[in-house]
Amino acid sequence: MDKSKKAILYLADGTSFLGQSYGAVGTSSGEICFNTGMTGYQEVFTDPSYYGQVVVMNAAHIGNYGTKKNDVESDTVKIAGLVAKNLSDTFSRPMADGNLHDYLVANHIMAIHQIDTRALVAHIRQSGAMNCIISTEEFDPTVLAEKVKAIPSMEGLDLSGFVSTHDVHNLGEPNGLRIAVLDYGVKRNILQCLVDRGAYLAVFPGKSSFETLQAFKPNAYFISNGPGDPASMAYAVDVVREIINTGKPVFGICLGHQLIALAGGAKTFKMHHGHRGLNHPVLNLKTMQSEISTQNHGFSVDPESVNALVNMEITHINLNDKTLEGLRRTDKPVFSVQYHPEATPGPHDSRYLFDDFIDLINQY
Repeated sequence: MDKSKKAILYLADGTSFLGQSYGAVGTSSGEICFNTGMTGYQEVFTDPSYYGQVVVMNAAHIGNYGTKKNDVESDTVKIAGLVAKNLSDTFSRPMADGNLHDYLVANHIMAIHQIDTRALVAHIRQSGAMNCIISTEEFDPTVLAEKVKAIPSMEGLDLSGFVSTHDVHNLGEPNGLRIAVLDYGVKRNILQCLVDRGAYLAVFPGKSSFETLQAFKPNAYFISNGPGDPASMAYAVDVVREIINTGKPVFGICLGHQLIALAGGAKTFKMHHGHRGLNHPVLNLKTMQSEISTQNHGFSVDPESVNALVNMEITHINLNDKTLEGLRRTDKPVFSVQYHPEATPGPHDSRYLFDDFIDLINQY
């Protein structure tokens, strides 16, 4: 690795940071966002919900415990690029399989480090999420400005097709509770949390028809997380509405939560800079207890649109900015949360939601 090779991070508003290249070389682009987690970088990189995004890791040192083939949420790295203060190819974890640099190169991921990430994150918090470019081959701001203009906005993009499964596959014991999973970019550990509770899963591509799901004869449905703008996924909203109308239990996480809201008549919107990390406080309005949650989303459900509906209620709110974090239907056995209760990485405060889902299925 040429540790002296320069790289540039260029933002859509003209702000730029000059640093050092790490991982693959060339030019890469996407929407910039930041993650506040201190650990779990490999799980973040492989989370399908990050597809199309350049992720700034806030922790001062990334890579110092290496990489491990089992610490993943999908088969490949899904981020479009990586930004950090210090990236290390020296690691100290005995269980690690290799170093971060080789891992990024193998997955064709560009990274830039040795920049002031505190200043960068402060800028994103002030100016909002925006498109950006990382390059080791082009440094002319005029050229970079034209290139960044050509990157499509995350608003209006349906990205789930890039990360959804292509074939139906099963997990768990065949004699367990039958759950049909609509995969818009599901994380492996979400599926594992359901399997650990005795479920038998059929994981379907995101564009599967309602009739295809019905053929599995499920006891319940799970609507997964994933990337992109839920308002651009009319086909998914229609299928989720049909699923809800069966009267069978439904649980949704992240994008799945947003699709459930849209299917019930609520609205979604693009957030200023989103929530990403594993330290976000959420208040459960039923128990009035706080949960420290893992989050990764740039879109949210409009709480006023939920309050205007007679058959939907808010169940969780974010204690930092009061955004909506959970809802339930009052007329159907349907509930969802904006955050990631499997929490890999992160605290397990919210894993009770999987138990609630299994209990709900058993009731029906």
